[in-house]
Amino acid sequence: MAGESRNRASSANPGEAGIDAPGTPNVYYDRQFNTQAAKILPGEYYATKRDMMIVTVLGSCVSACIRDRETGIGGMNHFMLPHCDADPNNPLSTSTRYGTYAMEMLINHLLKLGARRQCLEAKLFGGGNVMQGFTVHKVGTRNAEFALSYLETEQIPVVSKDLLDVHPRKVYFFPQTGRVLVKKLRNLHNETISEREQQYQQRIVVEKVSGDVELFT
Repeated sequence: MAGESRNRASSANPGEAGIDAPGTPNVYYDRQFNTQAAKILPGEYYATKRDMMIVTVLGSCVSACIRDRETGIGGMNHFMLPHCDADPNNPLSTSTRYGTYAMEMLINHLLKLGARRQCLEAKLFGGGNVMQGFTVHKVGTRNAEFALSYLETEQIPVVSKDLLDVHPRKVYFFPQTGRVLVKKLRNLHNETISEREQQYQQRIVVEKVSGDVELFT
């Protein structure tokens, strides 16, 4: 994107970055928005108490932007449910366990930073059916339905959402204010997003969710 300067940091600030995949979220200074920013990829999340921006590009994946509406502590994840033949509504299925893990990793980190469980609110984005060869499984729809169901169960209100459709999205989240900007990438002609998500899908199919994650209260 024009006007954007990306200087990859050796690591994100201690106690803030979160990740569920090899690598480290790209933290850089965004000249267009005149702020520090973190860009997350599939399988990653980022939580912070600083006044900054979190950015991601979504195809079939879903991002939950969750924040404490009073303190401004917030973060974003970027995940996809692995495809399996088991009932996706079964809480013991691999698919559901992976989605729960992705959500709880972010929420736990927010609470460790000082967010309060009763003050959390969420905005949901993504779930577009954009992956070639995966439309029969409605990957985007499954991801969106899981995220909505999970947040309802956890009694975290969804105050805004932009889900489904057939176009990728670029999402800019400002945790301190709760502001979100969404850009629909209708004229994107490269296959980077689709290829990245298919690689992520293949990786999570063979990986196991390591251990149980206890949700702080």
